[in-house]
Amino acid sequence: MVGSDGLNVSPSPSQQMEKQLPNQWGVTKPLSRAGPLELDIQRSKELEKFLVDAGLYESAEEAAKREEVLCRLKQIVKDWVKELTRVRGYTDQMVEDANAVIYTFGSYRLGVHGPGADIDTLCVGPSYVNREEDFFYVLHNILAEMEEVTELQPVPDAHVPVMKFKFDGISIDLLYASISLLVVPDDLDISNMSVLHEIDEPTVRSLNGCRVADQILKLVPNIEHFCTTLRCLKFWAKRRGVYSNVTGFLGGVNWALLVARVCQFYPNANPSMLVSRFFRVYTLWRWPNPVMLCEIEDDELGFSVWDPRKNPWDRSHQMPIITPAYPCMNSSYNVSTSTLRVMMEQFQFGNKICEDIELNKAEWKALFEPYLFFESYKNYLQVDIIAADSDDLRAWKGWVESRLRQLTLMIERDTYGKLQCHPYPHDYVDHSKQCAHCAFFMGLQRKQGEVIQEGQQFDIRQTVDEFRHQINMYMYWKPGMEIYVSHVRRKQIPAYVFPEGYKRCRHPRPMSQQQLDKASSEDGEACRTGSAERRLKRKKELEEMEMKRESLEKRQSISPQMRDSASPDLLCLRSANALKGYSLIESETIKEGPESCQPIGGISPQVIPCSGSSGGKMQHHEQDAEVNTNITISNEGMHNAETFDAGCLPNVNNGGNPEINDQGFLQGDIREAKSKLLLDGGRENVAGVFEDGLREELEANGQHGMVLNSGDVVGSEPVQKTVMRHVDRNSKLLYILLMSAYYFCLYAAFSCSFCCFYSRLGLTSSA
Repeated sequence: MVGSDGLNVSPSPSQQMEKQLPNQWGVTKPLSRAGPLELDIQRSKELEKFLVDAGLYESAEEAAKREEVLCRLKQIVKDWVKELTRVRGYTDQMVEDANAVIYTFGSYRLGVHGPGADIDTLCVGPSYVNREEDFFYVLHNILAEMEEVTELQPVPDAHVPVMKFKFDGISIDLLYASISLLVVPDDLDISNMSVLHEIDEPTVRSLNGCRVADQILKLVPNIEHFCTTLRCLKFWAKRRGVYSNVTGFLGGVNWALLVARVCQFYPNANPSMLVSRFFRVYTLWRWPNPVMLCEIEDDELGFSVWDPRKNPWDRSHQMPIITPAYPCMNSSYNVSTSTLRVMMEQFQFGNKICEDIELNKAEWKALFEPYLFFESYKNYLQVDIIAADSDDLRAWKGWVESRLRQLTLMIERDTYGKLQCHPYPHDYVDHSKQCAHCAFFMGLQRKQGEVIQEGQQFDIRQTVDEFRHQINMYMYWKPGMEIYVSHVRRKQIPAYVFPEGYKRCRHPRPMSQQQLDKASSEDGEACRTGSAERRLKRKKELEEMEMKRESLEKRQSISPQMRDSASPDLLCLRSANALKGYSLIESETIKEGPESCQPIGGISPQVIPCSGSSGGKMQHHEQDAEVNTNITISNEGMHNAETFDAGCLPNVNNGGNPEINDQGFLQGDIREAKSKLLLDGGRENVAGVFEDGLREELEANGQHGMVLNSGDVVGSEPVQKTVMRHVDRNSKLLYILLMSAYYFCLYAAFSCSFCCFYSRLGLTSSA
């Protein structure tokens, strides 16, 4: 393995000498010094066999290729520094001594990388070779001219500036650090504090990756057990959808620090014990108490270290995981309230499975079952990213993905934490699109336990607009780079996100004992009274009443200003001035067929323009007017959200018949529409489950627009209650009208009597 001391071969287990266990590892004493039993040893063998069968270990050929690529990269940066030294007029001796050193960090340095994994590398150069011009311009051009280098992508504005590329098929993330030395020795000890003298903050962050990796390996009791456990937990995190630092979950270094701390708690435990203890510890961990492998040291160099007593911004961190090398930082500052909630739920899931494994009720494969994200929520945000070609999409996607965490934070902020987001750290590609495309998804649900008044709404229109403005600040924007934000229900999830192009069938949600008792009592009542047919008939009548009411409301909802509204299909069209980065949130769906319903608004090839200067009309679709279009958000949480029928909106035809061009776009006028996503506070159904109504209101500019309202599902108990409320409301209205008519008649009669009385009185006086 290439380590911090240069290009060296990975240490084999036989070369790792048994350490003399101290009294204490880390900042506290061990929780247990117990070693493995025979059963634990057997479970560890089964776990390691599972990891091998899962393909988590690279072949000898790939390992040799990685070593070869690193050697070639080391020679390239050496030649680069020598050429810069010669061009800048240094002496021949300086040119001969000029040097740059390549170090590795991350999973490769820790020895837990798998097949196809990238290599995190750091280039350390002399003080006169800078990052801005020499690294991101000169070295970038050298790499761009090499045939072996592909997918070259510089990211100079990142928190840690990096250059990403593939070298002979091996993914490389290359960082650069210029230290205060004229000549960089090959045996430079990067862990020494002297390398931090007279350097800037980005350089410190670049060096920190290598320094942290070295410290982790020094602070764990058993490197071999640590590596096996970390490899297992990283695989688990990817399968459960919680492995992504940029999205707000945890990245490689975060998981390494968490596993290392568990190894300190149980210094004699083997991998199977460590995996079980990992979930046990972090299920009970009281965040935001920090996870630290050693004491936080403060040096005279003056760099800021994590200290919530001095730094107010450190107090807002949800899940502090502190790096062990100076300057100590919180490596998990991206974690938000919503992503912490998701990870805690997954820790509880892992803890339960490990308890079953210890009781011989389950096997290791049960721990690594993939998380069914698209079956866990009723409502989602879909973020579609498009660009003119794959190179532009790679850069555009990296920028948007780095900002998705901000969208989660802004939604939490603007809804006071009552609306929870679950960003899924996986992108999906629709290969049927004419242009380069990928999509991200977020699950939406109301915070459990929050009591929301009926009619209360979550309005995130301005939140999405703010997110759009942040995205538009991308300084490398090119024509064709577009982003669309759409609300989609579970039944509308595109088919391309599912394996083999179809949706996994949902198993019926298990009913609680209270629901079972109620259902059985209702069935018994029906059997005893013979009222089953009457109940079905009454249910059908309620459904018909609901459909008639909706039809009446839709006719009444068209105000005098909106009577000339265009088809909802036109709402997805944007003006030429708003093409750049404009986002839409829409709830219309095309007719359900063999494939999943798609949200209208920049998601299908007929809508998404491939450049910033193109647009077109939405193709008209026949839609089923008999299917209810209401939306609900359930507070049932993960794993047990109910399936419901998401209908399609009735089409409001504008009489047009657009034509499709060669690229699959529709020719016609371009119109701009704004969007509004409203999450309505709902009501409580018979099972005691609060449900949120998700309502989306689209307000169009000018004369083009309409309002879409959403409620519940036809046939469900909440809808039946809603219908009964509407029946009661109509009865009250009729009662008011009748009473008004009655009092009006009384008033008219009284007036007539009064007039007659005075008429007679006048006649009598005249006589």
